[in-house]
Amino acid sequence: MMIRAASLPIEVNLLRFSRFLQSQGIGHRINEESGQQVIWVEGDQQAALVREALTNWPFDKDSTLESQAAHNLQPLFSPITLISKLIQAFLGAPVSFSLILACLLVALLSLLGTQPQRVAILFYPVLDTSGLLPLLASLDSPVELLRSLSPMLLHFGELHLVFNMMWLWYFGRQLEGAQPRWLFIMLILSCSFAGNTAQYLTSGYNNFGGMSGVVYGLVGYTWIVHTFMPRSNLLINNKMFVVFVIALVAMEVFASSWVANAAHLGGLVAGLVAGLVAVGVYRFALGRGSIGR
Repeated sequence: MMIRAASLPIEVNLLRFSRFLQSQGIGHRINEESGQQVIWVEGDQQAALVREALTNWPFDKDSTLESQAAHNLQPLFSPITLISKLIQAFLGAPVSFSLILACLLVALLSLLGTQPQRVAILFYPVLDTSGLLPLLASLDSPVELLRSLSPMLLHFGELHLVFNMMWLWYFGRQLEGAQPRWLFIMLILSCSFAGNTAQYLTSGYNNFGGMSGVVYGLVGYTWIVHTFMPRSNLLINNKMFVVFVIALVAMEVFASSWVANAAHLGGLVAGLVAGLVAVGVYRFALGRGSIGR
């Protein structure tokens, strides 16, 4: 059952906003009621995200409302349709799509982490664990540097994989579309390195993995940019950020022996710092109201 998310005047052009919602995977319908355009979505969380995005959306009020019929017609499933959607997804967010594909391939090779020896090359390198500076000093080859990033491709179990891929796609495609792609790649790499290194230093072993540190980094970065530069139209709010933080605390309290929580925290801190740097550069140094290409 769909619920009403928002109502807007009939003269407001919702075409670009509807396409934006579609690109974010938010199923919706727009129809006319009593001279108003009504946006319908499938749940309270999606309704909150729609209202959040509407707050600072740059509408073109000089344009008339274009037909929304095409958005209400869902194509029948077929191999051609599936391939077309995959191609569209790749073209829209190639970095995020490629990372998800790589994680799926590694999960297939390692049988969802039950055969980790098959992908042992992806484990964090054995380095000095006496401190961060000694660790950085012992990181003396390109191969070791790559292996400090590669644990993000490892996953152990279906839920671990599905959870991380879902949120990687949710935040990744937003950020890829909102800012230069090279900046997004640097964000991924920095959050991966920070999360993996934090986990290695705190645990002392290197057979861990997961995209969770990167996901938490994207959460922190997105929240900071959304808070200080809301015109960037990123789909996150304070409640969603608090939920992620509560989940982090809960995992530490109830599942610390099974979950690489240091990686989560390290990635989150790296994302928050990167977000502050991005806001400082875009808003204060360049004088822009949003991150952008």
